[in-house]
Amino acid sequence: MYTCSKRFEGFPCCHRQPNHPGHCRFVHGYNRSFTCWFAAGKLDGTGFVVDFSGLKQLRAQLTEQFDHTFLANANDPLLGEWQRLHELGALDLRVMANVGMEGSARWVWERANELLLERDGGRSWCWKVEARENSSNAACWEARPSWASEKTA
Repeated sequence: MYTCSKRFEGFPCCHRQPNHPGHCRFVHGYNRSFTCWFAAGKLDGTGFVVDFSGLKQLRAQLTEQFDHTFLANANDPLLGEWQRLHELGALDLRVMANVGMEGSARWVWERANELLLERDGGRSWCWKVEARENSSNAACWEARPSWASEKTA
């Protein structure tokens, strides 16, 4: 199996973890980055696992979700307040199942695989995403998408 990786950087956003007993329950922010690992059993016509120039749509989705946005968990008890502040133009709200690095890594993995399935028809896939909040802390989501058959490996 062939593999490669691509790093996406420069996504300043903030969030909070409302159920955390410590300081993570307060609004705080990071300049997030994401590294995606791709795999394919056979290379494309130009000899690539994934043509990085074809990932502009993924970069646009990351920008829309994470660039100068406020991320709120869907179960945040203050969600109504965040929505009100969004409507007032005080923040650019994005609601997620899990705003932490773990949830963000999975969100990016899902978007990357939606794009690759549509574009490559299952020839290539994203098997791992690392979401990094700073140089010390990161979380990963790793899985093989259900549509990536053994025939493509």
